[in-house]
Parts: sequence; structure tokens; C-alpha cells
Amino acid sequence: MAEENWTTVDEFVLLSFSALQPELQLLLFILFLTIQLVTLLGNTLIIVVTTADSALHSPMYFFLRNLSVLEIGFNMVIVPKMLGTLLAHDATISFLSCATQMYFFFFFGVSECCLLTTMAYDRYVAICDPLRYPVIMSHRVCVHLAAASWLSGLPVATVQATWLFSFSFCHSNKVDHFFCDSPPVLNLVCGDTTLFEVYAIIGTTVFVMTPCLFILSSYARIVAAILKMPSAEGKRKAFATCSSHLVVVSLFYGSLSLLYFRPKSNNSPESKKVLSLSYTVVTPMLNPIIYSLRNNEVKAALSRTFLRAIRFCKL
Repeated sequence: MAEENWTTVDEFVLLSFSALQPELQLLLFILFLTIQLVTLLGNTLIIVVTTADSALHSPMYFFLRNLSVLEIGFNMVIVPKMLGTLLAHDATISFLSCATQMYFFFFFGVSECCLLTTMAYDRYVAICDPLRYPVIMSHRVCVHLAAASWLSGLPVATVQATWLFSFSFCHSNKVDHFFCDSPPVLNLVCGDTTLFEVYAIIGTTVFVMTPCLFILSSYARIVAAILKMPSAEGKRKAFATCSSHLVVVSLFYGSLSLLYFRPKSNNSPESKKVLSLSYTVVTPMLNPIIYSLRNNEVKAALSRTFLRAIRFCKL
């Protein structure tokens, strides 16, 4: 089967931008290049600042640093090929490159779902059990939780990508998307894919929806705990520590939910592409901006880092 697969299809064609006028493709190239540069700069700044500033050596910022690394990886899986397609007008992608892109897309996507869940648990412990927070969220525990989040993406990516690309592709080699996502590639498969589709539904439920439900449960308890606080200032500070993460979760899961759980009658290929752009391209850019604008500690650390950099340059 695999041998037939390789001989039947050597490369795929990504159809996402092929119908657009060259002028519009150039505008999109400039737009997506700008977004990528902002994404890389913003997330790199978060990594540098949370590492260099001792005031941010807490579990919340340790997980934020991991999230920024994930966002950079997520961005690099999708955007470079998309920019190459727009600039060189070459929409082809080799069989191996397509499989590799899908593998890392699932790896970073599932890892991010689990890391966002870990960050919600961190906020839950900080607000609902503050006295035991240093013990529960020790450095060792944080490292183990972060490692578990990263490793969670490995089995899903390995099984999904390996299984899907072991099928024979004989209908066509044209992928109606701007990257090698599972549904459009699955449409090109010959043969019965029922078992794979069942696995995909189970995998989505376990690794996407279960973390989402855990996050919702954590925030329900957090809100209940905050409302019981006697001090208005205490409530404000507690909400402030959660607001950035809550906005990031809403953006990520909101676009995923609209993409995968809308009625099929409202799910056109064009709308799928727009929603995919939101969580693969736009959200990784917005996350560092959200944490920088809505978090006074991060803003103060950024100021201190820039001042130190200016003093160093003057020397």
C-alpha cells in the first residue's frame, strides 16, 4: 500500500492562493510576512524577558515561556511555505514535506491544548489554594507538567500523520487548503477511511475537547473563589492574573470550535481557510501582545529589559 502511495503521488498542490490575482498575492505576502515577523519578535521577546528578569521566574511565566516557544514552532510549520507559495507562485509540496508539515502541525497543536490546560491549573491553584501554591507548583512539578504537555503531541502526531500517509492517493493531488491539514488530504484518499475517521473524532475529543472542558471547569472554580473574596482590590488583582490567559484560550478554542463544530451547511472551504488562518497565523501573533498589554508585570519587565539594553549599548 505504502509503495503504491509513493509511486502514485510524489507531490501535492496547495490550491489556497492559486486562483488569486498576482497583485493580491503580493499584498497577502506582505501581510503574512509582517504577521510572521511580529510573531517571531513578540514571542522571542517574551522568552528573553521571562528568562532574563528574575521578577518573572514564577510558574505562570515559566509556562508562558513554553507557550511562546510553541507559538514560534506552530508559526514556522505553516507560514514559510505559505509565503513561498505567494512569492514564487509555486504551490507544489513534496509528499514527504506534506507529511512532515502535518506531523508538526498536530504535534504543536495538541501540545498547545495541553499547555493551555496546565496554565489554567496553575491559575486555579494560585487563586483557590494560595497558601499551598509554592508547594504544589514547585519548579520540579512545573517542569514535569510542561514536559507532559510537550510529549502529549507526539503520539497524536505520529499515529495521525503515519496512518493517513500510508493510504493510497489516486483521486487527485490537489489539496484545497494553504497547508497539509488532515481533512483536505483525507479527501484525496482511495479506499475505506472509516476507521481513520473514527480515530480522528476520538483523538479530537480526547486531546482538544477534554482540555477545553478542564479549562472551563478550572475557571468556573476560579470565578467562584474570586466572587467570595471580601476585598474589591483582591478581586481585581485575581481577575487581572487570569485575564490574559483567558483571552488567549478564548481566541484559540473559539476559532477551533467554529472550524470543527459548525454545521456542515455553513462550513464552506473558504470559511475553513479563514478560520484556519485565525488560529495558525493570527493567534500566535496576538498572544505575546495580549500578555504584554494586559499584564503589568510583563510591561514592567519589558521596560527594565529595554533600559538595560540601552545602558549596555551606551557602554
